[in-house]
Amino acid sequence: MQSLPPHSTIAVIGSGAMGAGIAQVAATAGHQVLLFDTRTGAADQAIAQIGTTYARLVAKGRMGAVESDLARERLRRIDALHEAAGAVLVIEAIVEDLQVKRALFSALEAVVASDCILATNTSSISVTAIGAQLAHPERLVGMHFFNPAPLMALVEVVSGLATGRNVAQVVYATAEKWGKSPVHAKSTPGFIVNRVARPFYGEALRLLLEQAGDVATLDAVMRECGGFRMGPFELMDLIGHDVNFSVTNSVFAAYFGDPRFTPSVLQQELVNAGFLGRKTGRGFYRYGDGVETPVVQSEAACDRPAAVKYAGAPGSVDALVARLQASGIELTEIEAAPGLYCGGAAIHLTDGRSATERAQADNGRDTIVFDLLFDAATAPRIALARADGCSDDAWRAAVGLFQAAGFVVTRLDDVPGLAVMRTVAMLANEAADAVHQGVCSARAVDIAMQKGVNYPRGPLGWLDAIGMGQVVTVLANLAATYGEDRYRVSPLLRRKLAADPQEARFHA
Repeated sequence: MQSLPPHSTIAVIGSGAMGAGIAQVAATAGHQVLLFDTRTGAADQAIAQIGTTYARLVAKGRMGAVESDLARERLRRIDALHEAAGAVLVIEAIVEDLQVKRALFSALEAVVASDCILATNTSSISVTAIGAQLAHPERLVGMHFFNPAPLMALVEVVSGLATGRNVAQVVYATAEKWGKSPVHAKSTPGFIVNRVARPFYGEALRLLLEQAGDVATLDAVMRECGGFRMGPFELMDLIGHDVNFSVTNSVFAAYFGDPRFTPSVLQQELVNAGFLGRKTGRGFYRYGDGVETPVVQSEAACDRPAAVKYAGAPGSVDALVARLQASGIELTEIEAAPGLYCGGAAIHLTDGRSATERAQADNGRDTIVFDLLFDAATAPRIALARADGCSDDAWRAAVGLFQAAGFVVTRLDDVPGLAVMRTVAMLANEAADAVHQGVCSARAVDIAMQKGVNYPRGPLGWLDAIGMGQVVTVLANLAATYGEDRYRVSPLLRRKLAADPQEARFHA
């Protein structure tokens, strides 16, 4: 399917941060752009700001001076909706209010050509509901950009029940032509990103509630062990707790109280207090001059153990063994449950049980579990938890082992699944359910989470790397421990495992 002609006219309704960003993207791509806003002077201000942005890009050598001038000339303010009559695509980026959006599109439908595509940048409202009162709802599609639109690659192309297939394909092709990474999605609560991302915040809030670690430590584990660009608490502070909490509540309500999306009382308290994050100077962290940087929990130096043994299995300790050997540590392979063994300690990758539960099941008092690592070869930190009965000698041996391999060792309290593993397992499970329910493809969900929220790996790609069986085991153990439907395994994962336990994957 072809994209819209490069010199055709695009209208953008709303000149706030999102509308201005979308206008900049379209003008840079060669389109004549009409910018409309009901607020006096707002469109002119946005155009001037885009011009300033172009000038900065020229100064940095990222845009030619002539290219900048031409792009700036393609931007024009309009003062009434009927002036958008010649547009081939109108993108709405106004307030998130269903009735206001419906009124706008009804007014637009009366003035634009019959083949003009109408697009909404909504992040949370049903595209089906927005278009329900239009005479021709088949030409309405979601075109959800991420902020800041000129920098973020993802565009969710969202089809409502009435959206014409060719309309979605044209918008997809156009977004691709604009240099974006579009994905198709069905209009369901949260679309792809705002749905699949909920566990990143939800599991972190639960870990904090259960005192697994303090905010700064949990953030450091997610960054330095999990490879995430930002930890969940600093990211919630950046987004704003009013916004993040509102999205969680919206998705929770839209899915009729599904426990996977249950909001957190901790975040509700922050909102009640007005501690909304960076914009108010306080959220999970404090901001401003003179604020001390929180200290991340790290274990004191321990001696390297004299003898280390290991038992391997695909995806368990192989990468760690390679790093330990590269650090000059001699390891002897033995027949045992997959893990590392030294100083009396049995050290296993978490399987969703607490170390204490595992110690009881294995009849092994000195049991220690470690958290998932995005890249065991380069991760600067590793997170461990010890069973309640674990001896200090066994603990020090485990800590010394990982320190000898160059890890900073962080101790988390003995919570099931630790931090990275339970979060990634939940992200992968939610992604699998989105595919199972026809919201998007497996490829689309991985692109969306990498391009839309900068995850180090798509959740289904990560599931393939860990092993589907391992992820299902983690989820099943979490469900057994908590007794909650929150951790139910996606039927699609169970089906794939049943079909071929050894080769169950989402990506070839």
